[in-house]
Amino acid sequence: MPGDAFEAGPQELVMTLLGSYVHPRETRRVWSGGLVAVLAELGFSDGAARIALTRLVRRGLLQRHREGRTVHYSLTQRTVALLADGDHRIFSLGRRERAAGEWTVLWQNIPESRRQARERLVRRLRFLGFGPYSDGTWIAPHDREAEVVALLDELDVTEHAGLLLGRPSAALDVRRFAGRAWDLDDLAARYAAFVGQFGGYAGREPPDAEAFAVRTRLVHTFRMFPSLDPELPAGLVPAPDCRAAAVELFHDLYTALADPAQRHFDEVTKG
Repeated sequence: MPGDAFEAGPQELVMTLLGSYVHPRETRRVWSGGLVAVLAELGFSDGAARIALTRLVRRGLLQRHREGRTVHYSLTQRTVALLADGDHRIFSLGRRERAAGEWTVLWQNIPESRRQARERLVRRLRFLGFGPYSDGTWIAPHDREAEVVALLDELDVTEHAGLLLGRPSAALDVRRFAGRAWDLDDLAARYAAFVGQFGGYAGREPPDAEAFAVRTRLVHTFRMFPSLDPELPAGLVPAPDCRAAAVELFHDLYTALADPAQRHFDEVTKG
């Protein structure tokens, strides 16, 4: 399977692997050589894999443990929390119809000296379903006050941001308005591409190594959707074409391929 199937790069793919196969998250340690090996199966060189692991340690997302000549990695508490948040967004996406209600508007003017905090804020806002409406202003079609207040506090940037809850005017063309923050046509095309890419695996029982590759690719591709899909209220804007089919396919394959994929990961990473 070519490496370019994973658009976000090896660090993001490691996070997908950790979230999908490391259980229990709080205590399990994974052999470094095994992680390098599974990343090689997915198209990344040993050098790229080891650099990714080192950078995740520097970012506080992995803890490195040396036992003689052997190195293992474990998840930090920050990573455990991030993965739990990610699970909620990924597995709830498209599972229930969201009624029209209050929207959240955030504006920020974080200084250049706090650029890292600003970049982290932007990544987390996208995962919460926000879209950029104008320079420094982000909108979400749901009440995200609690999540944003906690995020601003975590990043220590509350003094550089403002928050507002409100409703779009009844005279507003909501789809056109939302189209400034989210590319809705591209989103629909991505859902259709997802169904086309993975639909052929439904009902199959592939060997363990293939199940691992397919399931990892499935999760890694689907986990991008919470950052792209604002889940606009269906009463205001129809759901994207193929989203329901993509969501059903994801859940079906995620479960069907779980056992063989886990067996392969455990076998390669046992050390």
